[in-house]
Amino acid sequence: MNKSELISAVAAKAEIQKKDAEKAVGALLDIIIEQVAEGEDIRIVGFGTFERRERKERTGSDPRTNEKITIPASKVPAFKAGKAFKDAVNQK
Repeated sequence: MNKSELISAVAAKAEIQKKDAEKAVGALLDIIIEQVAEGEDIRIVGFGTFERRERKERTGSDPRTNEKITIPASKVPAFKAGKAFKDAVNQK
């Protein structure tokens, strides 16, 4: 499912106009991105948690030359599914 299909599904499920669903989905995604970028976790009970994780600096190798390179530390977004979400997926 892509973003436009998600918007259509939200509009149908909530029985609202497609343009209103597009605004709502867009706003939700923007808020999640902004908050996680600032280091805040977003917990939605029964669904999961969006969070920012820190990766340490590590050593890797260039696959073309096999030369050792240093991969710098970085911050990455992560999602951890909640119990109800995991249970629903496990049922299918």
